[in-house]
Amino acid sequence: MMSSRLIVKHPFGTPYVSRLATPPGFYGLLAALSLFLYLSFSYAGGFIGFPLDDAWIHQTYARNLGLIRQFAFIPDQPSAGSTSPLWSMLLAMGYFLRIEYHLWTYGLGAVLLGLNAWLAYRLALTLWPERKTAALLAGLGVALEWHLAWAAASGMETLLFSALALLVFVIPLGTPRQALWLGASVGLSILARPDGLTLLPFILARVWLTPEKRWRNTLACVLGFGVIFIPYLAFNYLLGRTWWPNTFAAKQAEYAILREAPLLTRLWQMGLQPLVGAQALLLPGLVVALWTGARQKQWTWLLPLAWAGSFIVAYALRLPVTYQHGRYLIPVIPALVAVGMGGMAGLLRLRDSALLPRVLSRAWAATTGLLLLAFWFIGANAYQRDVQIIETEMVVTARWIEQNTPPEALIAAHDIGALGYFGKRNILDLAGLVSPEVIPFIRDETRLRHWLNDSHADLLVTFPDWYSELPRSASLVFQTAAPYSPSAGGTNMAVYRWLAEMP
Repeated sequence: MMSSRLIVKHPFGTPYVSRLATPPGFYGLLAALSLFLYLSFSYAGGFIGFPLDDAWIHQTYARNLGLIRQFAFIPDQPSAGSTSPLWSMLLAMGYFLRIEYHLWTYGLGAVLLGLNAWLAYRLALTLWPERKTAALLAGLGVALEWHLAWAAASGMETLLFSALALLVFVIPLGTPRQALWLGASVGLSILARPDGLTLLPFILARVWLTPEKRWRNTLACVLGFGVIFIPYLAFNYLLGRTWWPNTFAAKQAEYAILREAPLLTRLWQMGLQPLVGAQALLLPGLVVALWTGARQKQWTWLLPLAWAGSFIVAYALRLPVTYQHGRYLIPVIPALVAVGMGGMAGLLRLRDSALLPRVLSRAWAATTGLLLLAFWFIGANAYQRDVQIIETEMVVTARWIEQNTPPEALIAAHDIGALGYFGKRNILDLAGLVSPEVIPFIRDETRLRHWLNDSHADLLVTFPDWYSELPRSASLVFQTAAPYSPSAGGTNMAVYRWLAEMP
């Protein structure tokens, strides 16, 4: 499984020889094992699907792109509602090739999880060439980390973005051509998620900290970035008359009330999310890496941590949401694991002659491993529950719409993913993804009611507790009855007939 020698580039361009080089295939097998476990739990719970309704948004865009060559959620209505056009394009390849969409999506998830694990291994090995075992274990920790395994089976773009984020800290740098590719990788990360823009200052810092051809490399990096980024902005503007995807503004508007909490509270809540699991025990390693890098002026050590910290701060400032296992912050976990594992290796004294350091080090290492496995299984249970809720609420409702409403029906809904994929009806999107005109009053139910009246909505699809006023202007015609959502503290999704004449 392992080769004996591999030439690896140091951050400053000096090659070194690793005698414990782990090929990507090793981590690919571990990733496949993670995915298999999560899908097995899901199947045992009665369903194979996705744990988020947003995954069905990507599938809908991908199906339309792959089969009818339209970047649209609703056919013949092109829109900039996809947060990740790059992910939608990758999914569309499966539809174009006529490969069953579950199989193609899960396959992409397994490949990306394996790639994240291998890149985390490479990052740790690049920062600490002498800590080869720690680098290997960093990759292992990523392949089995529960958030990342959940993301691999989620049908979402999360691992595509995190892989590109790791890549820009690992890719060799020393020539203008390499700097060009580095900038292009940052541009691609924005196509995976707009959050990729947070990488740009840290990558420019990495280029500037590399002594060779500093100015030429900086210009090449900016050029590579611009070649991807400028067409991306134009793409969004042509589709939606905005420079960013509709979701960029819609999510911030929808959860604006959360920004009223004290900043320190938001920072604490957001900072905790990526640490739920075994990586919490890597905190001392992260502190050591930060301290050592600053003391030795090894600034390249600090760049991945600085990016992860800025990423968390950005979400605390603009979108401080912690739902769905803190899914927006999952992309920083591979970098934290890689740096934390390398820093932890500098603290461990597994063979120390003194009893206390040796016992404490072994207990720390063993507990970290056991916690990693424990949360791996805990995450599989969480994935099972999440899929059960989506399948029995959103998917069941969407199929009811498809079977029990006329093709010309106009449906108002907040969760549009499964509804768009299975319902095949025209949609008024209360969350603003494909109806951006709703964003300015996204939480104002009076204005929403007038908007639905003016748009001549036929049905309203929502969870009854999501809106306090809108259901009063409608009459219930269908409601799901599965136990999974209520047992998780929610309600069953309902379909209402919209009655415009009611106050």
